[in-house]
Amino acid sequence: MKKVIGFMAVCSLALPVYAQSLSGTVLTVGGNADIRVENDQARLSFYLEEQDKDKAAAASRLNQKMKAGTELIKKEDPEAELATRNYYTYPVYSDETQPVNGQLGQPKKRVITGWRTGQYLDVKTLNLKQLPSTVASAQKILGLNGVQFGLSTQAAAKLEDARIQAGYRNFTEKLAMVVKAMGKKMDDVQLESVDFDGAGLEMAPMNAVAAPMMLKAARVADAVSEPSFEPGYTSLSIRVNGKVRLK
Repeated sequence: MKKVIGFMAVCSLALPVYAQSLSGTVLTVGGNADIRVENDQARLSFYLEEQDKDKAAAASRLNQKMKAGTELIKKEDPEAELATRNYYTYPVYSDETQPVNGQLGQPKKRVITGWRTGQYLDVKTLNLKQLPSTVASAQKILGLNGVQFGLSTQAAAKLEDARIQAGYRNFTEKLAMVVKAMGKKMDDVQLESVDFDGAGLEMAPMNAVAAPMMLKAARVADAVSEPSFEPGYTSLSIRVNGKVRLK
């Protein structure tokens, strides 16, 4: 039969708890820990847009510049992982409208004045020392749409053991304090279950992302000053819940 224990304090005087009355009591204790680790990986999003009266001309110019920008990134950071996405093309309309078949009172037709085409390029890299130079080189042609720092899969895996040990250590420390406060010893405790599924990985928030804008034509020779980045830290957290029975 489980016993329910209540603690009261009146006028700063605690009611005594007799150790022998606690036998068979089940306690639930929670422990948690956080390991703060410097980020070792960056995820970047580049974009490029072109506009022309001729659809094929806009697409051709975009393709050439995106290829050149991709090659610049690969030259600066050969180990980076690149992936293209969201290739799009849509018409650009004039603000003015014209009557259909020259008839007044009829629905007006929007006039296409050109075509806009664009594409995104995602980059993942562990070379943070080279990152400012890589970004500056790419920005000669491409626009930087966002940067996110975090932990690589390899780094997180290496820290798994330390994270679990830190959580379990905090759990046992809290358990010892609770047992002592109840007038018992750790020898009087029988561990029934431990739950580690409260473990979690809190990634650093993504930096503010600028809205995509029309990118004007740029020459590869144009110099771009190197940006300044602070990778920040990631908090590896874990929660350990356990149930013990007092003998």
